[in-house]
Amino acid sequence: MIMKNNSKGGLHIVAIGGGTGLSTMLRGLKLYTTNITAVVTVADDGGGSGILRQDLGILPPGDIRNCILALANTEPTMEQLLQYRFTEGMLKGQNFGNLFLAAMIGISKNFEEAVKKMSDVLAVSGKVIPVTLDDVRLVAELENGTIIKGESQIPVVQQKENSKIKRIYIEPSHAEPFEEVLVDILNADAIVLGPGSLYTSVIPNLLVDGVCDAIEASKAVKVYVCNIMTQPGETLGYTACDHVKALFEHGLKSLDYIIVNNGEIPHDYMKRYIKDMSQPVEYDKNQLESMGIKVVEENLVALKKEFIRHDEQKLAEVIVSLLK
Repeated sequence: MIMKNNSKGGLHIVAIGGGTGLSTMLRGLKLYTTNITAVVTVADDGGGSGILRQDLGILPPGDIRNCILALANTEPTMEQLLQYRFTEGMLKGQNFGNLFLAAMIGISKNFEEAVKKMSDVLAVSGKVIPVTLDDVRLVAELENGTIIKGESQIPVVQQKENSKIKRIYIEPSHAEPFEEVLVDILNADAIVLGPGSLYTSVIPNLLVDGVCDAIEASKAVKVYVCNIMTQPGETLGYTACDHVKALFEHGLKSLDYIIVNNGEIPHDYMKRYIKDMSQPVEYDKNQLESMGIKVVEENLVALKKEFIRHDEQKLAEVIVSLLK
């Protein structure tokens, strides 16, 4: 058992991604170090975030909000409030935390100052930063030649076309990285990619200028946390090796470790996922090791209502153990 780090500072971990996967992992990591940088994608254009992005001309706040809350040290009632989603009226579907961040932007000089102020209010361990401040749009090209514009449309159209994703790119193609992103990557003890949607949460960060070069130049331990289940609209039928190949095809140059789940999925949960044609991500240890990547196998399954998630504390423990 690894002792938790209760002192200020600790190992400097840069976690790169977005969505539920990243925020889940951050909840575990903050038990071991307060020296965390969450680098978050800003390509989201769906749901409440998409509406605020369009109406107010701000970067999508959803993934940023989730990561801030994951690293926050605040009362449960406050977290409930910031995660509350309105169910009626003109605000139906909107998340209060998104509105809170949008209001903070209104009283701040810029987006990054608003994120810092919200982080200060919620006593965040570490920091949350957008991968870029540019207004980027995610685009996918399918193997059948179909072009899909917009992050929220990619899984929808991909399933309709029933054609695999060939590549993902962003418009504009040369988005400038937020300066702290490159600095923190270069100075990290560990860089962790994932877990999360491969094409719409993890890879978009790699498409920003300089990010992959900084990861390669960094002396940090480089880790990829593979998803437990394949994802409809993105990775149906993918093995762990397919996930890694997609990362390399989009600019990543090397990995030291891949963390994979070897735990069993309960039958009743499997039945629900099979309805969506989703299945556990299989892995070939020899194939991954032939790519120069060490494979870390662990039972990481946590059951959250009707969903399968990574066990946040066990995942954090595994990541920290690689640095000891």
